[in-house]
Amino acid sequence: MLNVRKNKAFLSLGASVLMLSGCGGFGGPELPPAPATPAQQAPSEEYRIGPLDKLTVFVWRNPELGAKIQVRPDGRITTPLITDMPAAGKTPTMLAQDIKLQLSQYINDPIVSVIVNDFAATNNQQISITGAGVGKPASVPFRANMTLLDAITAVGGLSEYAAGNRASLLRYDGRIGRKQQYRLRIGDLLKKGDSRANVLLQPGDVIIIPESAF
Repeated sequence: MLNVRKNKAFLSLGASVLMLSGCGGFGGPELPPAPATPAQQAPSEEYRIGPLDKLTVFVWRNPELGAKIQVRPDGRITTPLITDMPAAGKTPTMLAQDIKLQLSQYINDPIVSVIVNDFAATNNQQISITGAGVGKPASVPFRANMTLLDAITAVGGLSEYAAGNRASLLRYDGRIGRKQQYRLRIGDLLKKGDSRANVLLQPGDVIIIPESAF
């Protein structure tokens, strides 16, 4: 099922690539450079739980009420004393608070924590990298303060014939209700070490890398 969903996602990305190619190439404005010390920046978005994520629910002094569980495909979970609680779309902190509220009917002031042990990142929680310049489409889980260099490194770099400086990034802009296209200079980043070409990424970003024209 996961492979089917991934294939559908990449087919959609492929359609986006074709649409961009038909509109005269890869352009658009550039994003501002990533800060020199991204580790000191606040996380841009806390991870939100998705279907099939594996969680550990811990209830202090009441271990029998905790559990190691997997979020069902419908986005819900079941733990001792709690049935069919929605989990997908919530942060671990939000889910812990909801579980605490439910358990408060049975015990006094429960202390609950939720840990994500393994996750099956949904499209809006990962960075997708596609185009002829990367050999085959790939995706990497998003993490706070992730940069363009982090994503490219995670997929093993570019192919020999990639046109890094003609790459682009698609990002959903909630203000206009559609994806915005930005120009990337991956060639300058990797070959010249130009830190100004390194940009911060956001969950759901799509990086498109074409192949050099001969």
